[in-house]
Amino acid sequence: MRTQARRHGGTKARQSGTVVVLSCLLVVVVSGCVRRTLKITTEPPNARVFLNDQEVGRSDVTTDFVWYGDYGVTIRKEGYETLHTNWTVKAPWYQWVPFDFFSEVLWPGQLHDQHARHFVLEPAKTPTKEELVGRALETRERALDTRK
Repeated sequence: MRTQARRHGGTKARQSGTVVVLSCLLVVVVSGCVRRTLKITTEPPNARVFLNDQEVGRSDVTTDFVWYGDYGVTIRKEGYETLHTNWTVKAPWYQWVPFDFFSEVLWPGQLHDQHARHFVLEPAKTPTKEELVGRALETRERALDTRK
């Protein structure tokens, strides 16, 4: 009888350990998560997009981000003026302390925090012959001044 009691006692311990492990796995798998994305569209399309001096792709582009705050945005396309600007990305209420704990850890499922901006590029201005000559002379003078 003692052998049977030991066997059943060991089985119950294993079953409770299995239940604990499965419960932990379930919490990890089902636990919440927030996906944060920035979507940038431009007019004209297919412009190169840089966030904080890192190229993220060509517009229309969507990229993941980690932190809220200021982003330096640079957009380039041949035949258009390069656009340099800042974009402040603000956190939604469910990312404020203490709510962020629930949305990041306890919320069953995934939240998607998407921020989108549209930028319009200006056509490049073609300099006149006089402007080009003037710039060339200025550049030459600066180059000669640095030799002294």
